[in-house]
Amino acid sequence: MVRLLFFIAISLYLISNIYSHSIIEILLSLAAFLAVVWSIATVGKIVLTFGIFFLAAGFLMLYSSGTSWGEYIFAFGPMMNLLTLFALIPILALPIKLGGYANDVEGVIRKKVKSKDQLYMVSSGTSFFLSSFMNLAALPMTYYSIRPSLNSFPIQDKERFMSRSITHGFAMPVLWTPVTPIVGVVIEMTGVSYTGVITYLVPLSIVGLLLDWFMAKLHIRRNDGSVNKEEAETKQQISATLEVSQEKSHARLLHIILAILLLNIVVMITEYFFELSFIFTISLLVIPFSLAWAVLLKKPKNFFEGLKGHFSTHLLKMKDQFFLFLSAGFFISAINMSGMDQSINKVIESLVNSIGIQFVLIILPFIPLLFAFLGLHPAVTFVLVVEALNPDVLGISHLLLALMMLGSAVPAFLMGPYNATIGVMSNIVEKPPFQISNWNISFCAVYFVLLLTALQIGHVLI
Repeated sequence: MVRLLFFIAISLYLISNIYSHSIIEILLSLAAFLAVVWSIATVGKIVLTFGIFFLAAGFLMLYSSGTSWGEYIFAFGPMMNLLTLFALIPILALPIKLGGYANDVEGVIRKKVKSKDQLYMVSSGTSFFLSSFMNLAALPMTYYSIRPSLNSFPIQDKERFMSRSITHGFAMPVLWTPVTPIVGVVIEMTGVSYTGVITYLVPLSIVGLLLDWFMAKLHIRRNDGSVNKEEAETKQQISATLEVSQEKSHARLLHIILAILLLNIVVMITEYFFELSFIFTISLLVIPFSLAWAVLLKKPKNFFEGLKGHFSTHLLKMKDQFFLFLSAGFFISAINMSGMDQSINKVIESLVNSIGIQFVLIILPFIPLLFAFLGLHPAVTFVLVVEALNPDVLGISHLLLALMMLGSAVPAFLMGPYNATIGVMSNIVEKPPFQISNWNISFCAVYFVLLLTALQIGHVLI
């Protein structure tokens, strides 16, 4: 029943964006409300705690403001755009799996990589590359493509090596890739254009990747001193193995590069010519784009089988997300419907006047990280923060607010022990989430310095 409600809610959201009608809006709100009620008994304790808080706080705000009981139901549903994106984005991984691109990645590594720092760069770079198109699916794809190659290198803690390289590379495209729900949320909430955002964030993500490589190289050099005898012998073994291995064609990896470029171009063109929301545009493109790729691979039948399996299993796994996000959406709607947003803006305005905007720009990027440790997904935090903040009150541009929110997503994903990034990586390397988080502390600390510096410069220039 829960899975059916989720599917109905997603379908109604898509229909409401194509054909707007009051009946559809009512049905969407009702489906969202029922999805919350039916999910209560199935979600985890942390999610239940946050969800009940959002629902109770929203109810109290609506009740104290004298909102009629009939209006309560319309407070549900605002987060269906984000949940639809969460539900559909993993479909983009189907062509990657059907094409068997992981084998080509492993072949490249065995041919080209000769040292540990090079291997780290390849692992981090591959994760960066795949994350820009596959989102969470990039984590297992990168790990299982590269992990076998580590046996040819004298690395003491192989799982730590893989976890750091993969998660650091994965987090950088979160700043700008259209397949990341965070990007859609921030762009839609702040009203900035996608083209304007990527102009600043793509260079920042590349600098972040280079920073990760530099720190990793220093760490490896500090521990090893120089290339030791064991690693030199390993190089000879790899070379001998490569001489007898079959030649593989790695040109197929260009398929993924072209797909990433094509998807971004299609999104920008659609955004320019049609008045569609960014999140709806991505949600609308996912299935036809993935199907077209599968057709080029001559595997449309396998694609539809995978699509059926996705909707059979993935929606049920999203029960925690549906309950938490829809509860947060109710809370946000209650803030606006009760007039509480005006009071929040006054408090923020007085705070800015007291401490100054430069100090505010230092504090705000830490908020998503703080809430990530409390179990709140960065996407929910961003919606709450952006709803509460008025850039005009803060004295900053909407673009700078968008850059600040997206930039602060990186530490939240890398260190939040309850988010999907840490959770997936924890399951892959079979280490506790808090250990994965601790491995990322040093990089996040340096990254924060980079981000805060960029924001101060941006405040002057933008």
